[in-house]
Amino acid sequence: MTIETKTNEDTLTKESKQFGDPVVIVGGGPAGLATALMLAKRGWTNITVFEKRPSADYYEPDKSFNYLIDGRGQKMTDLLGLTEELSKISVPNTEFYLTRIESDGSKKTSKLPIIDSNRKPSYWLPRKAFLQLLYEEIERNWLDRITVLFKTRCVEIQKTRRYADPEGIVNDTEGEKIQIVASQENGSVMKFEPTFLVGCDGINSIVRQTLKKWDKSASDRFEMKYHPSPSSGLKYKVLTLPPNFPIDRSGKENSVCDRAYKINGAFRDKRSVSLGILPIKNPDEPRGANIIRYPDHEVWELTNGEQVWDFLEKAFPQLPIRQIVSPEEAERFAASEGGCFPPPQYCSGSQFILGGDRSFTAGVLLIGDAIHSFPPDIGQGVNSALEDVYVFNEALSQSNDDLSSALPLYESGRTSDIKALIRLVQTTYPWQYNQDPLRNQLWRIKFLVWLIFSRFLPFLFSPPTFFLIQDSQLSYSEILQKVRRTTQNFYLFGVAISLAVLALVLKTP
Repeated sequence: MTIETKTNEDTLTKESKQFGDPVVIVGGGPAGLATALMLAKRGWTNITVFEKRPSADYYEPDKSFNYLIDGRGQKMTDLLGLTEELSKISVPNTEFYLTRIESDGSKKTSKLPIIDSNRKPSYWLPRKAFLQLLYEEIERNWLDRITVLFKTRCVEIQKTRRYADPEGIVNDTEGEKIQIVASQENGSVMKFEPTFLVGCDGINSIVRQTLKKWDKSASDRFEMKYHPSPSSGLKYKVLTLPPNFPIDRSGKENSVCDRAYKINGAFRDKRSVSLGILPIKNPDEPRGANIIRYPDHEVWELTNGEQVWDFLEKAFPQLPIRQIVSPEEAERFAASEGGCFPPPQYCSGSQFILGGDRSFTAGVLLIGDAIHSFPPDIGQGVNSALEDVYVFNEALSQSNDDLSSALPLYESGRTSDIKALIRLVQTTYPWQYNQDPLRNQLWRIKFLVWLIFSRFLPFLFSPPTFFLIQDSQLSYSEILQKVRRTTQNFYLFGVAISLAVLALVLKTP
């Protein structure tokens, strides 16, 4: 039976007996909602999403960071027909202006250069705006196929038996099924028995932790593998500022919503602190100012609003702090635990099939932070998660929506890219938070040298990694190969220059 999608254009629907089978997606963030929309567009009709937050546009101050949806993420928004709407509620990177404000009040505004004017623009927008974009698409077109349960947590995932012999014993895995227990904020408990379970529930994924218990192989497929990074362990908090807040003590000049700001503090060395503010489209939205420092910085020791005010006034004398930071916000900031950048990590297992080799009964998939998580150094968190969904969509297309084939196909095609992504995160730009000014300066020098060599000798040296990542036509694996080849050529070039200089020295009488 062929099930028609909601639109006549770009139909993705194929014949599949599984379209009516129940699907549960744990986690209603970008990856979860995108997965639900992709499956609904393909023809799946019984999709339930669990989301612990009260609504799609729920404002969480310490998660009020911005996304930059680049070409990788736009593969998914293109598939869902949402890229045009995305562009209307975002600030394109082609119009990215940054104003630096020093502690003495001096200001300098510059426009960031465009790497490739022929490339698709990337779009800046707040996290909640992107989630609302996805959820509104569900409300407009897919409520008959997708149910989003807000204020709902997955508390337990079990394997049970579909049938048993007279003594209640099953000696193989053919009769296994999944049973999920979910609880809502009002105390009610629900049970689900999905044929397909998708874990989009983040770094502490209950779905992944369950698979780790279920996996009887000798491997550690669902164990996160951790890798070092200079930005791992940095703490962050977000200070919420009012729309169009004044950016000088006189109050004569106000911030502009679609402009980024880097407000440098008066403290130096280990006490140094700055406010990073990214652009937004809506002039009536509050602005999130990021503070990122080591865990032993004094800003994390502030315990009440008065201490917050006192610290900020000394750190940022160029700003009218008590005018732009309300008493309520100062108290909230002091009470907030903030967050911490995780070490780059991934697990090699991203899918699990129940039913053994003879009879598929249920499948489990991990997407996004549930299988790979890292600091935000290169802006690939949301984009890699959306690309996960896109790659799984391709696997479904190649397997005619047969999960028993699509799940292993997805895993085999995505694992190498995830490993490459983790390596890129480790090396691309981990010193950008100025946690070590000397290393940050050395990185800038290296970047400049790399850029110059790539311009004059492009056949030997690829563009810097930061530029390559913005080319969505390249996979993470292909980018890593280019970086390694360029690094090798730098070494060979250095050896050649050294030998040439040595030869000249030896020839000199």
